[in-house]
Amino acid sequence: MNQINEMENKKIPKGKVSLVGLGRLGLRTSLNLLQAHRGGPELVYAIDAQKISIDDLIFRMYGGKIGEYKVDFLKRLVGEGFSKEIVAIPEDITRENINLVKGDVVCIEIAGGDTLKITSDIIKHAHLNDAMTISTVGVFGIGEEEISVQDISEADETNPIVKTLKENGITRNHLLIGTGKLIRDWEPVTPYMLDKISAVIAAEILKLLKSKVK
Repeated sequence: MNQINEMENKKIPKGKVSLVGLGRLGLRTSLNLLQAHRGGPELVYAIDAQKISIDDLIFRMYGGKIGEYKVDFLKRLVGEGFSKEIVAIPEDITRENINLVKGDVVCIEIAGGDTLKITSDIIKHAHLNDAMTISTVGVFGIGEEEISVQDISEADETNPIVKTLKENGITRNHLLIGTGKLIRDWEPVTPYMLDKISAVIAAEILKLLKSKVK
C-alpha cells in the first residue's frame, strides 16, 4: 500500500505550457491538457485577444458567452480551486509583448491572415528561453487525412508554411503537426478533424514535458 501511495504521490502535474491562440483548435488542446489526470502541466498560460462570437459554437456548447474573452472563459470553465493553474492573458502576441510567452513548452495555434512572421518570432523567443515549440502545418480536412508529426528539418518544403518558417530562420528543433491541407485546398475545417489534431498535439506536449521536466 505504501508503494502505491508513493507512486501516486509522484504522478502530479509538472511543467508550464504556453498556448498561443485559443480558437477552435486551441480550446480543444487546452481541454485535453487540463483534463489529463495524474500528470499533465501544472500551469497553462492561455494567450488570445479574441472574444467569443456567435459562430464559436464549441465555446457556447461549454457555456461561453458571446463577447466574453476566450481565455477568460477557459479560466471560468475550470473554476476556482482547480488542480492546474490557468493564467488567462487576453492579448495578441506582438514583438512588444512577446515576453508574455513563457514556460517549458510553447504551442502556437493562431490562424487567419498572415500569422507566420509572428509565429517565427515566438518560436525564436521560446528557443532563446530554452523552451520546446510546436505549431500547426494545416488543419483543414474531412477526416481521411493523415496527421503528420515532424521536426521542421524533415518537413516538406513545398508546403508554404514550412517554406516561410524556414525563410524566417526556423530550420530545426520545432515540431509541426497537421494535415498539410491549407486554405487553398477545397476541404473545410471540420470539428472531428480538430478533435484528432488536438489529441495529437496534446500528446506531443505531454511527451515534450516529460523530456524537459524531471
